[in-house]
Amino acid sequence: MAGHEVAAGRDLAVSASGPGVAAGVIHGNVIVAAGERERIGLPVRLAPRPGELAGREALLAVLRERLSGAGGPGAGEPGAGSAPRVVALHGMGGAGKTTLAVEYAHRHRAEFGVVWQFAADDRAVLEADFARLSALLAAAGGLADPRDPVGSVHAVLAASPVPWLLIFDNAPDPAAVREFLPGGGPGQVLITSQHGLWPAGQGVEVPVLDGEVAALFLVSRSGDADLAAARDLAGELGGLPLALEQAAAYALAAGLSLGGYLGLFRLRRAELLDRGEVSEHPASVTATIGLAVTRLEEHAPDAAGLLRLLACLAPEPVPVGLLLSDPGLVSGLEPEVADVLGPLLGNPLAMTDAIAALRRYSLITPAGDAMVLVHRLVQEITLGQMLAEVAGRWRHAAAVVTEAAIPPELALPGMWPACAALLPHATVVLDLTGAGIWRIASYVGYSGSYAAARDLFRRIAEAHERAAANGGEHRDILVARYELASWTGQAGDAAGARDLFSALLPDMERVFGPEHTYTLTARHEFARWTGDAGNVAGARDLLAALLPIEERVLGSDHRDTLKTHHEFARFTGQAGDVAGARNLFAALLPAEERVLGPEHSYTLAARHQFATVTGDAGDVAGARDLFAALLPVEERVLGVEHPFTLAARHQLATFTGDVAGARDLFAALLPVEERVLGVEHPFTLAARHQLATFTGNAGDPAGARDLFAALLADTERVLGPEHPETLNTRRSLEYWTKEAGSAG
Repeated sequence: MAGHEVAAGRDLAVSASGPGVAAGVIHGNVIVAAGERERIGLPVRLAPRPGELAGREALLAVLRERLSGAGGPGAGEPGAGSAPRVVALHGMGGAGKTTLAVEYAHRHRAEFGVVWQFAADDRAVLEADFARLSALLAAAGGLADPRDPVGSVHAVLAASPVPWLLIFDNAPDPAAVREFLPGGGPGQVLITSQHGLWPAGQGVEVPVLDGEVAALFLVSRSGDADLAAARDLAGELGGLPLALEQAAAYALAAGLSLGGYLGLFRLRRAELLDRGEVSEHPASVTATIGLAVTRLEEHAPDAAGLLRLLACLAPEPVPVGLLLSDPGLVSGLEPEVADVLGPLLGNPLAMTDAIAALRRYSLITPAGDAMVLVHRLVQEITLGQMLAEVAGRWRHAAAVVTEAAIPPELALPGMWPACAALLPHATVVLDLTGAGIWRIASYVGYSGSYAAARDLFRRIAEAHERAAANGGEHRDILVARYELASWTGQAGDAAGARDLFSALLPDMERVFGPEHTYTLTARHEFARWTGDAGNVAGARDLLAALLPIEERVLGSDHRDTLKTHHEFARFTGQAGDVAGARNLFAALLPAEERVLGPEHSYTLAARHQFATVTGDAGDVAGARDLFAALLPVEERVLGVEHPFTLAARHQLATFTGDVAGARDLFAALLPVEERVLGVEHPFTLAARHQLATFTGNAGDPAGARDLFAALLADTERVLGPEHPETLNTRRSLEYWTKEAGSAG
């Protein structure tokens, strides 16, 4: 960035006093003239102070500590043997590195004698700047050797009686400025660079702005108080300071509100990113980021290919190693893409080299273990530099590697971390009618996000319906409808799931046949949700009729058969035969552990039900101990907020044997269930019911009455007025109303 220069006490230059230097002392190729104690003007070249600087106080404090902190050599204090402190501010183009450096210099200007800002992106310009500074230093009291201006400057700075500050702006990399950095003297050196890899202890990353800080900046800079529009726009711009300033400046110039600019931006993103220059940064966002992308393509084509792939994904952390692990994927790529991406597939060293190249240009940032993050505007501009046909090939490649990375078995919790990392990218690049998005949607449900799974399967079902209207496979619609119905029930709408399966079953029987696996599982689900919607005896009888068919068609050890045994046992207990249910679960558990494994989610669910019916059969202490043993396993395997884990906490509280303790456990559990499952989920309503019950049993009948009164209205609305849980809640309200009256 070009600044203005001042010498001999003019404008920003300030005089510095200090002891004279003895005549004839030689420092390299410069001879410092003899002098007496006097005030002299020292050279200053520094860009004007930035305007509004949002969200950077913490970084400025870090700079202050790193550049002038106490202890060790080079702390900015004069003295023989002192060494300059060096900090390299690095980050993506437009992050505000130069602005930060210039603001630091202005804040602490009075502490320095020499302050000089070099343009470090061109060696010839950098050498010319040193010659200019050398001449000015000579005029201020030193004798310079014009044949070695760099050495002359270094020598004067090494012998300086006062601290100094040099800024090397926009350095390409450490090697480009290494020989220009002073080796001694009471100074501070600030480097700004897009290069992301600096020696240990030198690098300080300049990140984009936090969303709320970015929104408040837009409000302040534009004068428009529409904070909602500012937040949306800040999100679209990814908090990049240059983009924020450019947007605010353009909106002001064009007389647009933030909402108006946001609407225009969503229609004409590329054009707006390429215009709206700001005074402190003459290049647009597109030019700034595009230059880094172009340089990458010239020097590291494999890394440029990886960037194109990453640009097609979501602006979320990317598990690069997971995506590029299979070399066999090259056969599924377009030839032009395969030539560039192929060398990275299954080659961890080549992949690491490509990531390092991207980091050198600050086009990605590390985002945790084996993850990288690409800013949304880097993605936008990278895609914008490609022809539409070329971008299409890379989007296809992103879909190929993402789908291949999704694990095949989604009910196993060990697969969930990989799926969680792939989820945002899968929803962006995968076709809604493909197998990959189906597996991802199943993971969403198995991992406990029932409502999200329902919503994603609704989109999948609608996509299959559209495809079928254009000649697609009608069978896929039925299976998608099955998943939608199942996750509708898991999300808390048992009656809705029952009705969806009731409508689906005749179509399943007609298309697949009455004994096809899909048809049998649909019968199972219809029975299950019939029971959960309130008809437990009907569900038990439906499952009793289904079991012999599944055992004959699928086998007694098939997981679907085991699931039907599970639900039959559950509804047997709910229909009144608690002892029979306990015996059924006791027989089922060894089979599930043998077939599925002791930590499979179905096995854990069977352990849960066995513990429940143990308590319902009267063995409260036994149920408590079973849940106390089950809970840490579920927390470890499924996670502390998985619905199964929350259900185990619920039952442990129920059977804890301590009335006041149970009340407190439910009081702690309820807000978690409301946040994770929703305030109207049946599990949440059940927790409210238990909290009210134990509140009354602990001696507060009026509190129980009030809790049940509030619960009844919600239960009637969510489950229906005749659901068993609604009837139970109504009876409880009547009981505690009488108890509260008697107590009064």
